[in-house]
Amino acid sequence: MARRAGASEAGPTAGLSSGLAQPGAAPVGLSIVVPVYRGALTVGALVEALSALRPAGGLEIILVNDGSPDNSAEVCRALAATATVPLVYVEHARNFGEHNAVMSGLRQARGAYVITMDDDLQNPPEEVVRLYDHARLGGWDVVYTRYAKKEHEGWRNLGSRFANGVADMLLDKPKGLYLSSFRCMSAMAVREVAKYSGPYPYVDGLLMQVTQRLDSIEVKHLPRAEGRSNYTLKRLVLLWLNLATNFSVLPLRLAILAGAAMGVFGLVAAAIVLFEGLSGETPSGWASMMTVTLLVAGVQFLILGVLGEYVGRAFLSANGKPQGVVRDVVRAGGAGQ
Repeated sequence: MARRAGASEAGPTAGLSSGLAQPGAAPVGLSIVVPVYRGALTVGALVEALSALRPAGGLEIILVNDGSPDNSAEVCRALAATATVPLVYVEHARNFGEHNAVMSGLRQARGAYVITMDDDLQNPPEEVVRLYDHARLGGWDVVYTRYAKKEHEGWRNLGSRFANGVADMLLDKPKGLYLSSFRCMSAMAVREVAKYSGPYPYVDGLLMQVTQRLDSIEVKHLPRAEGRSNYTLKRLVLLWLNLATNFSVLPLRLAILAGAAMGVFGLVAAAIVLFEGLSGETPSGWASMMTVTLLVAGVQFLILGVLGEYVGRAFLSANGKPQGVVRDVVRAGGAGQ
């Protein structure tokens, strides 16, 4: 029988400290955190498949409805009412983003290990126990999954490769390690990641700051069972900005290099003009001047944009922009007993 969490677990600040798992709750071996967005047609089959698993130490399922515009809320509440394993349903007051939803789920987890996975059934539930055992038996803090073949659209695969290439430059991570949303983390790693309260979380960036005991395994990746990907080009760009501006100052250093390069270019151009003048030739005219002016102005505006992004995010963070607002938490199937 499902029961609703008390007032201490819901409200404007519940996405942070007050949304943590119950201190007296019995631990389990594995917690599975699933952010739900437009997942009404698939989350039921996912929960059914996960409920049939028998990992060492038992499991619990945590569904985080990130302001989904479909009827995912009703579906998740119905799943809580009929849950055969411990299940926690967390409802965000609005859409905050996948990584924000994962953070809310991590704060409810009480497992010795925590797996995060999508709600679209592209990550096979039967791979969950293998991923969990690899992390548990190998003593890894974080184990990522990689795919022999990704069943995404071409542009999404290209965007993922670009994001991972950028992460290689910006994050202190092993070169070539593929960062996927289907990952397993130890309770220690989860505890440290959950301390982050800023409005722009990037889970993988936080994990890289916590530990270097990382590994990966290859798993299957299936075509989408229903609908299409919720990741748009805009969402991918925003995710990249979270990575670039929250966990590295490299963009600022690149801006310095761009300014220095344009300064050198200006000196070279000045030397050419001076040489032409001394040699009696008429220096190049309006077209070349406008080209250089537009080039310099473009670099300047790019640098200002990078600085503005950093300053704007710092302002919003200082102004208390919430990472996530939890409207309700429902525990069912023996969760927290």
